[in-house]
Amino acid sequence: MQTECSAGAYEFPASCGRHVLARFDGGRMSSDGGVILVKQVDDSLGFSRRFAACFRDKRHPAFVEYRVEDLVRQRIMGLALGYEDLNDHDALRHDPVMGLVSGRLSGSRANCAALAGKSTLNRLERSGQQADRYCRIIADHEALATLFVTLFMDQHERAPARIVLDV
Repeated sequence: MQTECSAGAYEFPASCGRHVLARFDGGRMSSDGGVILVKQVDDSLGFSRRFAACFRDKRHPAFVEYRVEDLVRQRIMGLALGYEDLNDHDALRHDPVMGLVSGRLSGSRANCAALAGKSTLNRLERSGQQADRYCRIIADHEALATLFVTLFMDQHERAPARIVLDV
């Protein structure tokens, strides 16, 4: 049975100085185009930026390829797409749509991919209370807890009379 397909194109807001157009005629492809909508929500809430501000980066600046905000946004977008395992990011780091929504279409060094791999993201996720030899990005757990309350309250004109947590 023949399916009915729309051969048209869908235009999105420009990103990274590039025109973003979704079409169905091949080329370098990604199956995760819906994440562009997630990026628009993230941009409007400033979630990745605000979340990244809850970390202290103790890495030597000369050796840093991926900013904390880049790592946070990449991980959030991967999770939103259902890629919960870090090893998925070794393939996603070359995905053109992931690069687009993460704001990085290429690495700044010749031997680096546009996005971080599983090992770099692992160091972010394993961040502890103090820097050590392998983990130099430190999470401020108090700031993270405050951020989630602040994000919730930002969505309301006044504090709700009652909040139900359905666990």
